[in-house]
Amino acid sequence: MTTEQTKTTTGGLKRELKVADAAAFSVGLIGPVGVMALLGAGAASILGGGATWAFIFALVAVALVAYGFVKLSRHISHTGSVYATVGLTLGARSGFIAGWCLFLAYVTIGVGSGIEIGLFVQQLFKDLGSSFEPDWIWVTIIALVLVVLLGRREVHVITRILLYAELIGAVFVTILDVIILVRVGTNTAPGGQTFSLKFLELPAGTDIGVIAAAAVFGFLAFAGFEGAATLGEETSNPKRDIPRAFKIALTVVGAFYLLSIIAQSLGYGLDAAGIKKFSGSSAPYGELASAYVGNWLADILTLAATISLFAIFVGTLSGAARVLFALTRDSGGGNNPLAKTAKNGAPTNALTVVAVLALLVIVIERLTGAAVLDATFWALTIGTIALLVAYVLATVGAIRFLFFSKKTVTPKWQIVVPILGVVLVGYTLYKNAVGLDAPYSYFPYMVAVWILIGLAISFRPGLTANIAKQLDAMNTPVPDVASAEETVGSN
Repeated sequence: MTTEQTKTTTGGLKRELKVADAAAFSVGLIGPVGVMALLGAGAASILGGGATWAFIFALVAVALVAYGFVKLSRHISHTGSVYATVGLTLGARSGFIAGWCLFLAYVTIGVGSGIEIGLFVQQLFKDLGSSFEPDWIWVTIIALVLVVLLGRREVHVITRILLYAELIGAVFVTILDVIILVRVGTNTAPGGQTFSLKFLELPAGTDIGVIAAAAVFGFLAFAGFEGAATLGEETSNPKRDIPRAFKIALTVVGAFYLLSIIAQSLGYGLDAAGIKKFSGSSAPYGELASAYVGNWLADILTLAATISLFAIFVGTLSGAARVLFALTRDSGGGNNPLAKTAKNGAPTNALTVVAVLALLVIVIERLTGAAVLDATFWALTIGTIALLVAYVLATVGAIRFLFFSKKTVTPKWQIVVPILGVVLVGYTLYKNAVGLDAPYSYFPYMVAVWILIGLAISFRPGLTANIAKQLDAMNTPVPDVASAEETVGSN
């Protein structure tokens, strides 16, 4: 066997990535800099000065869900991500539905991020004193074209772009956060704000249901942490490096979010006027940077947020292409163009289909006459609901495989972790699917229709049999070495 063959999977994807690349891909899909440019204000609109709790709740829930991803990724490495993990734990049909939901989530979250680029480009022109205000649809389409061009490159090029895009922006955001905390702590804040632990206080009458409703912003903030799993066939040692990538991504991003939401809450102030201004802001970075440092930093942060959102756009559509590639290949479409890769290992045909679907969603949203902010949140909300469904299936699959299959030596007491994850994610899904006002009340039904379409497709003759065969052939489970070592060491 040649060196080149050892680096190439049966599907044509090349094994060339390390743990840093996988972690960078997850961080890029999350896009923390772009996320905190808007979602903190969304949480504040529900929880007021206690917006921090939306991110704490989501961090805890995502960490519980991540437990299953970390454990399963020690056994399963596949470019289909939750499609493969669910397929090998709950069955081929469930796996197909999980992948179908993940595909929708990546496409719509990518579209939402792309539309949000239009919002920040408009803001950037405004900050620079220009009267030019480009329509968000053209900005988004230009960004989509660039995404397709980059997505056709080698995967290590994509991961590097995602890493650098986030690192540069994160440095400037962190500088702003520290300056805000120092000025607030030394009573030199421009609005007379002072440090207070009231950012941990919730509005009167707030219950767990309200927190769960606000936590959709928190879950959306972490959407994409599982992205490293889509590189399961492109990472040199996936069963070691993918679990590490999950842990690195969640730890780094979680710390960044908590620092940022606390700084934003204190920066605006925790009185009624400050909360109102924060919750109604469409550019928290710019407003806080201008007030606490200067307009020059505001411009840099607006640009950094734009670049971060572009990184999310690249990452999510690249992830969607890999999921589509896996679904097509494993369902018996070996001769289907969507199951082919380019010479550099990129699933370019699948990426083209993903780009066309993204364009369709963009055009439909534009035809509704939606303002840029509404169009952003509509797409992001649909994506989050679909993602939560995939998370529930993946976590249930983890419970079955780790504790009831007798294929691992995972300590039985740990079952409480994924069960709590299912409860928290399920409850959040419920609170964001019931009792909402239009158009948000329509989105759960849209996702349900998408699932029904996927279910109908899954009954195509031979589809689930082919999937089961392919998954078993590519991912023969192995003993959980890490857990075994822990058990032996404790005896």
